[in-house]
Amino acid sequence: MHTIEGSQAAAGFRFALVVSKYHDFVTERLQAGALAALAAAGVSSANITVVRVPGAFEIPIAAQHAAESGRYDAVVCLGCLIRGATPHFEYLASAVSHGLTAAAGATGVPMAFGVLTTNSVEEAVERAGEGPSNKGWEAAAAAIEMAAVVAQLTRQPSAKE
Repeated sequence: MHTIEGSQAAAGFRFALVVSKYHDFVTERLQAGALAALAAAGVSSANITVVRVPGAFEIPIAAQHAAESGRYDAVVCLGCLIRGATPHFEYLASAVSHGLTAAAGATGVPMAFGVLTTNSVEEAVERAGEGPSNKGWEAAAAAIEMAAVVAQLTRQPSAKE
């Protein structure tokens, strides 16, 4: 039996971080968490590109273009949606999640979902704190594992295998 599994070692992999500028008091913390996770996994800063977009709705198109470029092994998508008094929150959350699912499927490049969907500012800030519980860190950790999984799945088997 052969098992394929990712790890948290990512030296040599290349990552794009697509980060919403809307609610930047939260998304900048998510970005810091993601960058810390990538550094902890051995990713060189030269192998990381940060793409800033206006809001969460724009994340999927930027992520898809980054993936289609062939320059990245995975894309980390970071944003923050905070529920308000109108259904706008539900439309955006659905559009972003479906857009990222479609982009990952179309490109075959892993896309980690680090878009917060919270009921309040307090919940958003809590999820963007320092350390491994930061949702940006968690999304980067998932992207690292998936980059390794996809690399193993797409590697050509040697004659010995």
